[in-house]
Amino acid sequence: MLKGFGQFLLRGNVVDLAVAVVIGGAFGAVVTALVKDLITPLIAALVGKPDFSLIGFTINNSRFAVGDFINAVVAFVLVAAAIYFVVVVPMNAINSRARKPDAPAPAIRECPECLSEVPAAAHRCKFCTAPI
Repeated sequence: MLKGFGQFLLRGNVVDLAVAVVIGGAFGAVVTALVKDLITPLIAALVGKPDFSLIGFTINNSRFAVGDFINAVVAFVLVAAAIYFVVVVPMNAINSRARKPDAPAPAIRECPECLSEVPAAAHRCKFCTAPI
């Protein structure tokens, strides 16, 4: 039983997934630091302090912290924008340069006599030898 468990752990996709989770966590910390330490202060310098936590209302002694929700939405949008512009756009540019264009499909036409498909450059049908 332990031998099978060891084989399961050492399979390629399990190890790849573990590496991806660790790198993803580290990358998440980098993106969060980018947004928290660079982008948010930049916005604060342009439009004032971007803190909406004081916005809220109370109904029957229950506090609805609408500002905290707005802060979370703004943080999400900033993180998503940072990931898009720092990771997705450069990766798309690299992938578009690396891709080779697909070879065009050979042009095919029908033989007027036997209705079989023949290459467009052919002068005679290979099935019935009729001139095309």
